[in-house]
Order: sequence, then C-alpha cells, then structure tokens
Amino acid sequence: MKMLGGQYLEREDLLEFGIKRVGENVRIHPTAILVDLEHIELGSHVRVDAYTIISASGGSFVTGDYVHISNHCTIMAGHGVKLSDFSGLSAGVKMFSTSDDYSGESLTNPTIPKHLLKVRSGKVVLGRHAIVGAGSIVLPGCDIGEGCAVGALSIAARSLSPWGIYAGIPARRIRDRSRRLLNDESLLLKTSDC
Repeated sequence: MKMLGGQYLEREDLLEFGIKRVGENVRIHPTAILVDLEHIELGSHVRVDAYTIISASGGSFVTGDYVHISNHCTIMAGHGVKLSDFSGLSAGVKMFSTSDDYSGESLTNPTIPKHLLKVRSGKVVLGRHAIVGAGSIVLPGCDIGEGCAVGALSIAARSLSPWGIYAGIPARRIRDRSRRLLNDESLLLKTSDC
C-alpha cells in the first residue's frame, strides 16, 4: 500500500524488528512509535496510522483481527491493553493502563522510586466491535464492552456495559447500539474464507 511521503511497514519488517507476533495484512505507518516490541502482538488485518505511540513497557499490547488505530493515538500499556476483533480507535484517542495518584498523597512521575509512588493500574480491554471516538480518553482498568461506541471527547473512567452508545465526562450510556453490524461480520468472514 503506497502513500505520499512513505510506505507502511508490513509483516516482514515488523518480524525483522523483533515484534512478538504479527498476523497477515498488517500495516504500520513508519512514523508510529512502538516501544518494547517483544511485548506487542498484532492479529491479522491491523492498521496503525501516523504519529501513534504504543508503549508496552512493563505490560503487553495485544490486538485481535480487523483492528484500526487512527493517527495521533497514544496507548500506554504498562499493565496491559487488549483491542479485540473489529475494534477501533479514532484520531487522538489516549489509553492508559497505569496512572499516577493525583491526590497529593504520594509523589508522581517515572523518575521517582517505586516505593514512593501510588500508581493506579488495571488492564484495559476494548471488546469486539467497540469503537472509541476522536480525542477520547480511556483510564486504567476499563473494560469497554462488546459493541460499545464511545463518543468523541469522552472519558471512560469505568467499565462500560456491552452494546451501548456512551458519551460525556465521565462517559454515560445514552442509548443502545444496533447489532446489525454482526450480519456484516458474518458476510465478511464468509467471503474471506473462500
């Protein structure tokens, strides 16, 4: 897949760089920054766009199949992040599986010895067919349920129940989300198996 200003890195490039696992038809923009490749696993049909940062330092980053991560996303997977099949992140999404304590009860930042920190940690999971809108933030320990849609500029500060449309700060359920896309998934998988 050629593009103006460069070419996406593909499976062979990623394996040569030392990524833990990479499926078929994976495209990573060359301006993306991937940290600790030995803790990153990518399924098949995955695309990571320009200026995205994925850091698996101290944790793991795993995707299923048919996952898209748009441009300017930041994923800090120090305690683990999983993006399930058919999930996606819109431009500028930020995901954190660890966070300092901002209460003032402890010191903050990575230059401080661990015994003086009070870090909140929890694996972040984006369920099948879940999508997070542009500029949204997902905090540690959030499980974004299957089929969820999180509106732009929202903050997911807690886990979200499946098949809902959420928006706001903090994100609240607005209404149910259609499951019609499951029919399209079946069609896609039938045609790709041929």
